[in-house]
Amino acid sequence: MSKKVIIEAPASTEDAGRALPSPPLHLPGLLTFEAAARHLNFARAAAEIGVTPTAVSRTIKNVEAQLNVRLFNRTTRSVSLTEAGASLNAALSPALALIRNSLSLALLTTDQPSGMLRVSSSYVAYRILIEPHMASFLEQFPLINVEISLDNQLSDIVSTGFDIGIRMGRKLQNDMISVQLGAVQKRIVVAAPDYFRERSEPQTMAELLKHNCLRQRYCVGGRLYDWKFEDRGQMVQIDVQGRFIFDEMRSVLDAAIQGQGIAFILEDFAKQELAKGMLRQILSQHWALDDAFHLYYPHREHMPGKLRAFVDFMRDANQTKRLDLMATIAV
Repeated sequence: MSKKVIIEAPASTEDAGRALPSPPLHLPGLLTFEAAARHLNFARAAAEIGVTPTAVSRTIKNVEAQLNVRLFNRTTRSVSLTEAGASLNAALSPALALIRNSLSLALLTTDQPSGMLRVSSSYVAYRILIEPHMASFLEQFPLINVEISLDNQLSDIVSTGFDIGIRMGRKLQNDMISVQLGAVQKRIVVAAPDYFRERSEPQTMAELLKHNCLRQRYCVGGRLYDWKFEDRGQMVQIDVQGRFIFDEMRSVLDAAIQGQGIAFILEDFAKQELAKGMLRQILSQHWALDDAFHLYYPHREHMPGKLRAFVDFMRDANQTKRLDLMATIAV
């Protein structure tokens, strides 16, 4: 009985060119790579993921070994993407963003928003508008964890991995959504009782020129905040002088409490110290309206449930204060 032998032609060069290698898929490793590529800093990537920088380095080495290609150029001072790493990141980032958006959309259908919410805020905004309501927020949304980062710079929340930021004013990037949080802020002149033990209290705005006034810059290296007052329908600016200049309001507040000088700060920020008698308002007939604080976050087709819960809760919690101040101004 004859045997049937089948001889097949070898795959053509064209067919061989279509076959792509299939390296092992390791999603946690790809997520670690994407975070490291976005930050170009293993320590910051580790903080975002919740692991140690050593774990990030080890994971990256494993991914490079699996792909048999170097993805990062690493020195003791810097981290940069290789050509292969940049190519992988360009293709991987949109895919992971699509996965995250899909998961966020799925979470919208659940009864309870959940996940880690990362918030970037100035200290002043946090103390006035967020801190008083955090306990209630966490109680109402037990599946949401909140990470708060406090600094005075207008952070790029997308590149630094935050969900939402809180800053004064509306000077934001074009692709950001802004939501006013609370009322416009009122600035008042305050000082500690001890400051006037050997000095007379100013009775007019002009007399501020005789005192040591605590100055503040908008940010590190920024311009000084002007002492402007509303006086019978006119804006009056006093070019005060002082030996202390700070770049954040809590330092101004602390110096005022210690009797170092007269401060011009947000009334809500000094509310506790005024109530305790640590500070007292002077020139009470003269004050100024500053801008309001705003929540800002990137425009998204599907807003994550945890972010929607935070925005709605904090906006509603600070709505009463906004209405009260508007009524005061109207009177």
